Amino acid sequence: MTETVMNLRGLKCPLPTLRVKKKLSGLQSGDLIVAECTDPLAAIDIPNLLRQTGDTLEDKAEANGVMTFRIRKK
Repeated sequence: MTETVMNLRGLKCPLPTLRVKKKLSGLQSGDLIVAECTDPLAAIDIPNLLRQTGDTLEDKAEANGVMTFRIRKK
């Protein structure tokens, strides 16, 4: 299993979600993405994407204006 950190800071909707979706498509089951976003809409868009794909949001945290999503590939 691999862990990939994605720096999506400064990107505006829909780019963070589209890049997470593209990265997920190339991962194997059990792999982890740590997506760091500054766009407030990512708090809505990324969980919605994961409901569609069936992948798991393991954790969501926010500090200093940066949201961090820990996403596990199904």
